[in-house]
Amino acid sequence: MPHAAKACGRKSTSPGANPPESTTLTKRTQPVRITQFKTWLVEGIKYNWTLVKIHTEDGLSGIGEATNWPGSPLVEAACRHCGSLILGQDATRIDYLWTLLYKDLNWLGQAGPLLNAISAIDIALWDLAGKRARMPVYDLLGGAYRKNIQLYANYWFLEGDGSPDSYRRQAAAMKALGFTACKFDPFAHTSYRYGDDLATNLSLTEDQKRLALDRLRAVASALGPDFPIAIETHAMLNGPEAVEMAHRIAALPLRAMWYEEPAGPEFPDAIADIRRRIPIPVCVGERLHSRFMCRPILDRHAADFLMPDITRCGGISELRKIASLAETYNVPIAPHNPNGPVSTIASAHVCAAIPNFFRQEFMLQDVPWRDTVLTRPLPVANGHFTLDNSPGLGFDLVEDELEKHPGLRSPRQGFYI
Repeated sequence: MPHAAKACGRKSTSPGANPPESTTLTKRTQPVRITQFKTWLVEGIKYNWTLVKIHTEDGLSGIGEATNWPGSPLVEAACRHCGSLILGQDATRIDYLWTLLYKDLNWLGQAGPLLNAISAIDIALWDLAGKRARMPVYDLLGGAYRKNIQLYANYWFLEGDGSPDSYRRQAAAMKALGFTACKFDPFAHTSYRYGDDLATNLSLTEDQKRLALDRLRAVASALGPDFPIAIETHAMLNGPEAVEMAHRIAALPLRAMWYEEPAGPEFPDAIADIRRRIPIPVCVGERLHSRFMCRPILDRHAADFLMPDITRCGGISELRKIASLAETYNVPIAPHNPNGPVSTIASAHVCAAIPNFFRQEFMLQDVPWRDTVLTRPLPVANGHFTLDNSPGLGFDLVEDELEKHPGLRSPRQGFYI
């Protein structure tokens, strides 16, 4: 069941209702109070989604997402707490509420569950603003450069035994669906657990290195030498190993779109040094939770591409600001997005409205209820997400469907709580 917080003494009309046609401009410029905040933890393909909905006194509602892992119960709790803090606030003050939560709570730190909660709230407030204005969010952000958002495929490799032949077959199937770029981690990481599946010094054996190269060769043989492949490392290689493997990958007959997270976000100087030493473009950003954390990477010219995650970095507002900051360094934006459906939708609206957009990540394989929890399916075809002119984000959550798929709270093999 969802957690719902309500403001006392205020009446909430039916969620999602349109404002009366007689609503005047004067009335719509008055404060619009937040009356209810709901939070759901929902089972996804390998981790839980955290989804929210905000209701306001004018009868509208907006949806948001805060998905992150491992530790989704912490994210859920942060959403509930932050949601209680904004009850009674004016929903039209989007940037003010972002800053209020960030300034009041960053004693806990400048990243993590706090930024996830702020992200979800921010996305929902932009959805509300668009519905109230009867305009798509991308129009509120300045208008669309594009409405067909080019995607790259992730999570296309979930079947099989991890052998090169298994990767080859799945890559061919992914390409046949119309995708023109993809990403995967070719290394022998079966989980992200330090000291368990990962070596304590973040090294690979020679057999693991050869397996990674064989997987890449197999995928490239199915996709062709000109099909861009992003190589994921998850920051799980030590510095010398990251440099060595980049050079060995560069010698393969494939087009490396980028080398992702060759070091962790706490090492901006090391990332910059690796970038200068390898022949593959570098992409970082999924663990940079705000423009403040992105700036050291940009100042050091440590990345060719920046990949902020809308559910981690502060939502629509902050992703837009990060894109503007990156533009001043001539760095393209490729949003990280292995999340739930609201993240995909909200990211697409920002991608539509920025000049330095490159590609957006998309989860090709997911739980079968990804589309049923929405009022209509995600408009994805031929490797693109197509935006229309619907107000706000253009979607709503189907609450009954959300409640049919509660998030997992006990460990399960291959699932990150």
